[in-house]
Amino acid sequence: MRAAWYERLGSAAEVIGVGEQPTPSAGPGEVRVKLQASGVNPADVKRRSGLARYTSMDGPLVIPNSDGAGIVDQVGAGVGDHWLGQRVWLYNGQRGGRALGTAAEYIALDAGLVTPLADDVSFSAGACLGIPGMTAHYGVFSDGPVRGKTVLVTGGAGAVGHYAIQLATWAGAKVIATVSGPEKAAEAEAAGAEATVNYRNQDVGKAVLDLTDGAGVDRIVDVDFGGNLAATLACLKLNGVVTAYASDGDLNPAIPFGALMGRNATLRPFVLNVLPLSARQAAQRDITRWLEEADAIHRVADSYPLNQIVAAHEAVEALNKLGTVIVEPHR
Repeated sequence: MRAAWYERLGSAAEVIGVGEQPTPSAGPGEVRVKLQASGVNPADVKRRSGLARYTSMDGPLVIPNSDGAGIVDQVGAGVGDHWLGQRVWLYNGQRGGRALGTAAEYIALDAGLVTPLADDVSFSAGACLGIPGMTAHYGVFSDGPVRGKTVLVTGGAGAVGHYAIQLATWAGAKVIATVSGPEKAAEAEAAGAEATVNYRNQDVGKAVLDLTDGAGVDRIVDVDFGGNLAATLACLKLNGVVTAYASDGDLNPAIPFGALMGRNATLRPFVLNVLPLSARQAAQRDITRWLEEADAIHRVADSYPLNQIVAAHEAVEALNKLGTVIVEPHR
């Protein structure tokens, strides 16, 4: 099969090659997916480059990218034949010791990591549902239902934030989102945000208090825990919850324990691939139901053929995309 891979950490242009690799077969409990789309997420490029906590590889040869979508064309022992021919989306393709991800024509992986994909959802959209969609789900629902609650989504135009707005709105919450400008405000509002705050020229904490008549928010789904900590303290309600999936503004912030204790605040820093299985399965179920019930918006920033995967990784690293960058392995 054609695939992209790297054998050492470094810049995309220096380490990623494209060519032939052995085609995998489905082992016991596995399905093989003929991939039509591979999602490139920030964690994928950080893993390849060796940034942040990603200082080692999952194997001597790594096929990058965790998320993808395609058609099941082979099943292993113990897996029902009903999977054959099924359109699916998948997550954790290159995670947790798995070295061979979705930047390839085929992937074989545990059947529990794949989810049926309805005919009216494109493969490119399906490849957005792993890291962005499931991270958004846990961020919104980690502490139970949100109906009637007010949720602040920071970075509401980002790939995770956009899904978090949609899922929270679908579940009956009022959503406020932070954005960096008018174009991104329009994106967040299209997803269902009732109000937006421009963090570049507004005091976020004060603006959120004004929008909630001084009450503050019940939950914060946060893209930058350290960078947003002052705003969090200003607008989080008593017994509020902060779920944080990144902290690029300050990876190791000083925690104001007394202030958070006084709010009886719950802090949930998390990363998708090591969440409890029950939480990941809940995300798969709820995302399937949301896709059936809502007019979901999927934002594909751009699509690249497999032989341009270096450009795809560089597009993610440029930090100016709106949506998820997709690689199409069969193009």
